[in-house]
Amino acid sequence: MPHDRSQPPALDSSLPGVEEDLVTAVLTASRVLVAISARSLGEVAEALTLPQFRMLVVLQTRGAMSLSRLAEHLAVNPSTAMRMIERLVTAGMVLREASPQDRREIRIELTAEGARTVVDATDRRRAEIARVVAQMPEDQRAGLVSALRAFAEAGGEPAAPHKHLDLLGW
Repeated sequence: MPHDRSQPPALDSSLPGVEEDLVTAVLTASRVLVAISARSLGEVAEALTLPQFRMLVVLQTRGAMSLSRLAEHLAVNPSTAMRMIERLVTAGMVLREASPQDRREIRIELTAEGARTVVDATDRRRAEIARVVAQMPEDQRAGLVSALRAFAEAGGEPAAPHKHLDLLGW
């Protein structure tokens, strides 16, 4: 039976109360982060979608890779990834070329413009997140760092090697 989109889906009743509260809190916080992400991206590259930006972030954090590996990291079909790549090539954000090891394989690489877009959007996002964090009670900030790092690790996000790569994903 299809879900009635006018009503929110029911939470998994198998979750204990604390876990259900945690999931609800993370969902609520994710709305704030998605809004910040969309605003920071819109100020840098209005024509770029969040999934396209996510592709740029994956290339920035993990380096050049094959089309199939990139699609896997994004959890999309290779054909979907290829359509995104086509738009990003046209925008000058990524390069698409044959792999030196296997000419049949397509290798996707971030351009300087793509890297600059990631850094600029991330700097804007960082500033807005800093404003939100500054409004939190100081005694609640301490546990947030370790909790968010553990959350990112559990979600398969690599640790950011420097400040321009922190808080990139969504």
